[in-house]
Amino acid sequence: MAKSRATPPKDYESALSELEAIVAEMESGQLPLEASLTAYKRGAELLQYCRQQLAAAEQQVQILENGSLQPFRTDSTDE
Repeated sequence: MAKSRATPPKDYESALSELEAIVAEMESGQLPLEASLTAYKRGAELLQYCRQQLAAAEQQVQILENGSLQPFRTDSTDE
């Protein structure tokens, strides 16, 4: 596995990138059991971090939308 897994991620994007790398590494089937367990633990930590970051972003959007989360509209027409 790559770098030290005890360090917290720098940001959401780096956490997601590391998580994707861990998944690919585990899916390859080439990790020994102990390394797989360590990778799984790190993946769970990264998943929790990503979920927290997304929840915080959603909360900020709700604040910006005056307390109610609006559905995302893809049409750009103002009728």
